[in-house]
Amino acid sequence: FVWLPGGRFTMGSPDTEQGRQGDEGPQTEVTLTHGFYLCQHEVTQGEYLAVIGSNPSYFTGDTNRPVEQVSWNDATNYCGQLTAQEQAAGRIPTNWVYRLPTEAEWEYSCRAGTTNRFCYGDDPGYTLLGQYAWYSANSGSLAHPVGQKRPNGWGLYDMYGNVYEWCSDWYG
Repeated sequence: FVWLPGGRFTMGSPDTEQGRQGDEGPQTEVTLTHGFYLCQHEVTQGEYLAVIGSNPSYFTGDTNRPVEQVSWNDATNYCGQLTAQEQAAGRIPTNWVYRLPTEAEWEYSCRAGTTNRFCYGDDPGYTLLGQYAWYSANSGSLAHPVGQKRPNGWGLYDMYGNVYEWCSDWYG
């Protein structure tokens, strides 16, 4: 896990940004008053299997790949079971819980203190994206093991591409 301090950022992208999707606005100033921990990479199939006892993923064969084919309920259930397991083992305090990040926390984490289109710059021709993400042009339509691409400035991997991530709150 990586500790991320609270802070203020602009959530969403400007109307003029190249490649902007309709659901990326309006831009909103967000203040996160408390810091939080975020997993350094997506939850792997091995991590999920160790807690839940099954692996629902389509892309199997390497348990270092991210778990996929999970619903929001599956993801929150994983967090709850991991919390119970870690508290029972005395590895986390009884008042701590594992949870999904909010959409604002996720975007804040992805941006890593930057204001560009991507954490590494605007990259209008997507010439550097392959260094940070598995996506349609380089993935072979497969989920890949976590942490193989460059991290953002806060040491978080796979914030772009590979598989979708769930957030705790409503998508909007």
